Amino acid sequence: MLFQELTLEDPDQLNASLYARFMELSGTDRVRQSHHFKGRFENIYIEEADIPDIVTVLDVFKQQAGQLLGISADTLKAGFWFNAMGAGHLTAPHHHDENDELLSAVYYIRVLENSGDLILHDDGRKIRIHPQEGKLVMFAPKVVHEVTTNHGSGLRLSVAMNVGPAGGLI
Repeated sequence: MLFQELTLEDPDQLNASLYARFMELSGTDRVRQSHHFKGRFENIYIEEADIPDIVTVLDVFKQQAGQLLGISADTLKAGFWFNAMGAGHLTAPHHHDENDELLSAVYYIRVLENSGDLILHDDGRKIRIHPQEGKLVMFAPKVVHEVTTNHGSGLRLSVAMNVGPAGGLI
């Protein structure tokens, strides 16, 4: 499996809540940032307790991951971070195959027109995935991926995730 995607049912209220809480916490001491490239932090960390609606997304991801991997979702642990991309921002090619990750994913919370596509690299091919609010895209952690430049006029918000064994490093 290179990738699999699905769309959450009726994500509007969930996404509105996640976006509002993210914006409320932005710029506070409840947020930790890393990977500063080209004028932005690519990874924005918020504790699950500070953004409780994220549990819905993490649970869907763990259930789907369990099915794809053929193991119980109860044996999995998910780690997550937010990606906020303003106009002109992009995410450089990278992978998540660093520790004990079994599956990676991105969930789209807020997507504006022309706000950048997900590109998956596979043996010289580039697979372009157009984001949509409520879409969850899962892929192997070793897959190199990137996000094209946000040519839109506003903020695109997504949450990236990795899942691994419950007792692992994720």
